[in-house]
Amino acid sequence: MLKEKSGRQGQMELVDIEALVPSDHLLRKIDKYIDFSFINEICRPYYCEDNGRPAIEPAIMFKMLFLGYLYGIRSETRLAEEVRVNLAYRWFLGYGIADKTPDASVIWQNRIRRFNGTDIPRRIFDEILKQAMSHGLVGGRILYSDSTHLKASANKNKFQEAEVRKETQDYLDDLNKAINDDRAVHGKKPLKFEEKPVKPDDEDDEDYFDDDDRGGGETKRVKESTTDPESGYMHRDGKPLGFFYLDHRTVDSWNNIITDTFVTPGNVNDVKPYLERLKYQIAKFDFNPFAVGLDAGYNTSPICKYLHDLGINAAMGSRRGCHQKGKYGKYKFTYVKDWDIYICPERNYLEYVTTDRNGYREYKAKNKRCENCPRRNECLKLQTTSTAKGGFL
Repeated sequence: MLKEKSGRQGQMELVDIEALVPSDHLLRKIDKYIDFSFINEICRPYYCEDNGRPAIEPAIMFKMLFLGYLYGIRSETRLAEEVRVNLAYRWFLGYGIADKTPDASVIWQNRIRRFNGTDIPRRIFDEILKQAMSHGLVGGRILYSDSTHLKASANKNKFQEAEVRKETQDYLDDLNKAINDDRAVHGKKPLKFEEKPVKPDDEDDEDYFDDDDRGGGETKRVKESTTDPESGYMHRDGKPLGFFYLDHRTVDSWNNIITDTFVTPGNVNDVKPYLERLKYQIAKFDFNPFAVGLDAGYNTSPICKYLHDLGINAAMGSRRGCHQKGKYGKYKFTYVKDWDIYICPERNYLEYVTTDRNGYREYKAKNKRCENCPRRNECLKLQTTSTAKGGFL
């Protein structure tokens, strides 16, 4: 017999919200291992202790943002609505069925006013990662890093030309020293690298600049969005043109847990923040990485040298480089470390010549060894001697 319900439910019911959330729900697993109560303590200095209306706990607000990230809810308005109607979300935030949940304004008002410009999000991220480490979820031995582009809310056709000073990374000083050390070992004169001007104690000249402004006076012109000046105009092969941000992330191989995230404008090279973020993780979480995984974009002299000095193995992509059709590239040359030479496919050897400013050693075949080579026209360069560049390390 078919019996239809009449009208809407209007009777009062006694409901246990704890029993309505499945035991295997993802939020139950997260709640079991992560204690979010520390958020209230680190946010306490940003609230008045004895005046004003009672505030919603900051732990609740950040847990709502966590729900939005976890379930792909990008709109704050929609997030507030989902929390209102979803029993699992209510349980995770500590609300009962009849409790009033925060609206969207609570999230964006705190984001743009109370916590904007603070390190609260970073401190929350680091503390949760430490809790994951305490449960054995992070090993810190093998780390993978890469970046992904995030579209900025800015029209790519609305920009102005701006001239900015080029920045020089601090680690380049160590690389420059290592280059000259390598040249000295091979009996070569040291190279002169441009140094930052130092202001004398008795002068106050605008031509000198602070320690944090390490550009050597060189400038470059860039496109700056008139809508979102903090974004950067990205132009990469295979990527869309326009104003973007880059989210640089590092993931631990043990359980694919993110150990670091750092946002830069879209026109910043992936190489620039990598070493500083790796140093940060090693110092902050006492990581002892055995190896790192990187794509070919990170295969540069500064990164290779730093990883080599720390004894960290690198599974890194490589580029064969551009070469003319019908010619073979340098990847066909074999390096013999004991003799510090390269062997070409015809068994001729190339000797060390110099170390350039980019940290690459240059090797050449001397004594006219290549003049009668049957594959001379296929070699790196059509000249009397073949030339190859090898990595500094």
